[in-house]
Amino acid sequence: MIEQVIQNTLKPLTIDIDHGTYTTEVLAELGKAGAYTEIAPSVSGGDLDLFKIIQNMAQVSEECMSTGFMMWAHVVCCWYIENSQNDWLKQNILPKMISGEAFGATSLSNPMKYFAGIEPLKLNAVETEDGYIINGTLPWVSNLAPDSSEHFFGSVFHVVNEQGETLRDVMAIIPCDLEGFSLKQQVEFVGMEGTGTYAMFFKDAFLPKKYLLADPVQPYLQKIKSGFVLLQTGMAAGVIQGMINDMHKSNLSLSAINQFLDNKPEELQEELDDALAMIAKQSSEIYTPGDDFFRGILEARLLGAEICKRAADSVMQHAGAKGYIVDAAAQRKWREAYFVILVTPSIKHLRKEIQRLEVGLAAA
Repeated sequence: MIEQVIQNTLKPLTIDIDHGTYTTEVLAELGKAGAYTEIAPSVSGGDLDLFKIIQNMAQVSEECMSTGFMMWAHVVCCWYIENSQNDWLKQNILPKMISGEAFGATSLSNPMKYFAGIEPLKLNAVETEDGYIINGTLPWVSNLAPDSSEHFFGSVFHVVNEQGETLRDVMAIIPCDLEGFSLKQQVEFVGMEGTGTYAMFFKDAFLPKKYLLADPVQPYLQKIKSGFVLLQTGMAAGVIQGMINDMHKSNLSLSAINQFLDNKPEELQEELDDALAMIAKQSSEIYTPGDDFFRGILEARLLGAEICKRAADSVMQHAGAKGYIVDAAAQRKWREAYFVILVTPSIKHLRKEIQRLEVGLAAA
C-alpha cells in the first residue's frame, strides 16, 4: 500500500514539491496506508517497530526526500507523544497523527544545539497556573502551515522567573493555531523548498498545560534522543538508494566511461546494506541507556551522512551533463543528499558529540 501511494500520489508531485509546493496529501495517504502505525503502540495496540518506520521512510525518500523529511518530522512528533506520560495528547492528538488526519513537526534543531553547547535556547516562557506564556523566535522549522489546527510541533523552552532568570527547561507540543504564534517564510532554499519551512515567532503566546510533554525535560530527553537521531537514517537510506538506482540507469548507456569513477553503485549498495543491518539491530534496542549506546547511534547517523556525500558526488558524475539539466533526478538527489549532511545534527555536530562522548567514556 505504501508503494501504491508513492507511485500514484507522490511520484506525480515530486517535481512540484521540489519547486516549492507544500502538500499534506502524501502524508495523509501514507497515514491511511499504515506507514506510521509501528511508532505508536499506545494507538495500535501492537509492538514498537522503529526499523519498520525507518524502512517506510526510506521507501518514500527513494522517490522524494523532501517528502521523506516531512515524514521524519511527522513520526518524530509522534515519537515525542508516545514516549510522554500525557494521556490527553495520546488520546486526542496522537491517533489523528497516526491515521494521517493531523500532522507533526519538530523544532528541536535549536534545543539540540543548545544542549550541545553550540547556541543558546531561543524560547522563554513564564509559567502561570494553567500554562506558559512563550516569547522568542526560531528559524527554519518544517512541515508546518500557518494558523492550522491540524499541524503540531514539539518544542523546548526555558521557564523563567520575573527577572528573566532560567528556572528549568520543559518540552511541549504546540499547535500552529496558537494565539500569539505566527509563521513567516523569510528565505528561499536551493532544495527542500516544498517542505513547509518557516521561521517561528512567539509573542506572549499562551500554551495550556495539557500540551506538556515533560517538566523537567532532561530525563525525558534521555528516553527519546536515540530514536530521534536514528529515525533520520531513513532519509539517508532512501536518498542513497535512489542515487544508486540512478547510477545504474546512467550505466545503461555510459558504463564504458563510468567504470573509471569512484564510488560505484555496487560498492555503495554493499555499504548501505551493511549500514541497514546495523541500524536494524540498534532499532531493536532503542531504549538502551548510557553514552556508549548513544555514541553508536550518532555513528550510524554520521555513516549515513558520509555515504550520502560520496553518493551525491558519484550520481552527478555518473549522469554527466544530463545530470546538470533543470529537473534532472541526479541534481535533485544531490541537493537532497546535502540536506542529510547539513540538517541537525550535521556532520560537524555529530563529530563534536562523538568526540565528547569518547572523552567522557575514556575518563570513566
